[in-house]
Amino acid sequence: MSDPKTRALKESERPLIRRAERFRLAVVGGDRVESAGVVRVGSKEGNTLRVENPTVSRYHFEIEPTQDGVVLRDLGSTNGTFVDGYRVRELFLPGRAQLKAGEVALTYELLGDEELIELSTSDRFADVLGRSAPMRELFSVLERVAPKDLTVLLEGESGTGKEKLAEAIHLRSARAERPLVVFDCAAVPPSLMESELFGHERGAFTGADSRRIGRFEEATGGTLFLDEIGELPLELQPKLLRVLERREIRRVGGTAVIPVDSRIVAATNRDLAREVNRGAFREDLYYRLAVIRVRVPPLRERTSDIPLLVEHFVREFFDGDLVRAKDVTTGISEANWQGLLTHPWPGNVRELRNFIERTLAVSGGVDAGDVPPTMNRATGVDDSALSWKVDLGRAFLEAREELLGRFERTYLERMLEAHGGNISRAARAAGLDRMHFKRLLARRQTPEG
Repeated sequence: MSDPKTRALKESERPLIRRAERFRLAVVGGDRVESAGVVRVGSKEGNTLRVENPTVSRYHFEIEPTQDGVVLRDLGSTNGTFVDGYRVRELFLPGRAQLKAGEVALTYELLGDEELIELSTSDRFADVLGRSAPMRELFSVLERVAPKDLTVLLEGESGTGKEKLAEAIHLRSARAERPLVVFDCAAVPPSLMESELFGHERGAFTGADSRRIGRFEEATGGTLFLDEIGELPLELQPKLLRVLERREIRRVGGTAVIPVDSRIVAATNRDLAREVNRGAFREDLYYRLAVIRVRVPPLRERTSDIPLLVEHFVREFFDGDLVRAKDVTTGISEANWQGLLTHPWPGNVRELRNFIERTLAVSGGVDAGDVPPTMNRATGVDDSALSWKVDLGRAFLEAREELLGRFERTYLERMLEAHGGNISRAARAAGLDRMHFKRLLARRQTPEG
């Protein structure tokens, strides 16, 4: 029998097309749609199937064909989504089903034919790697979109590589020679966000001792990456929308209208359609950002990419020493590959990278036995990870520093895992400033930490 790594590599050696089953979704007595892609249903424009009814939410549910089957997801609707009489949040659909969105009845059925989805011939998009079908499908979309001056919304869990994809889109565009400016909406206090984005004039507020250029002006001619756009305060969203529509800004405290020309790429680990439904994100701003909406798959949906990523991170760790890197990767046992491929990696590619760097620094090899166990959701902590032995042969201060470092690393990583890899939420739960949380985490994940 082949080892887990070989099986994973074979799974990634797919043809340059993906076969997706077509399905039909129809409102009883009304409109219908046939598709092999993602279909969204709701009462507002922008949905694939629009259903105007007071019991149907703006974005009610979506259906997405995957490699494992066709998935229905409720999008936080007010009146619920029902499949064959049962209210559901998410499930794999059978071949036929009776659906309800609020009080509106729909029928669903697989049609028995397939649609061919083109995949990229490359296993990388700039610095983002992936041989799996989901990633090569993503690359295929971005290869076509990047050269065009379209706004792109990247949706996906924390740690999936959205910032690297934004950089790759910029590098593949006609704006590549101009700046890529990053603005993290979760890292700036709400009171300073308008000034950071649009700039301010001298004397605009207490402490404004000089004029400041905002991110939009900095990005003129280039690309502005709005990370964690779901964290943007509701009161600032109309101002951002006006800038995106008019391509002009006014600095805080200023009267002059300043034209700006930057491509917008935004990213979020939230489902913004759900945020629209609950009133936390403006519907018109969502329309403006989701011109091209791309879902970045989590690592657990593309486990066949793990061998490729592990080998890449090992080479990075040894800084170009290919002989040593090859010795390490060829020395990974079948049991260790099995552990790497079956771990859920809630922190996604970021967590995998951190683990590879840590295990190489500590043991000189890749030992899946060092993978932190998945947190017990009931207790919120894995007790075994916090246990230690006291070495009485070491000086007090030295031993204390080692144990403190071990505690901090375990606490921060578990807190991050508990919040789905979302640094902003983990920091709030820990009672820490977001940047302080990130600095502590980075320091404790270095070889000497």
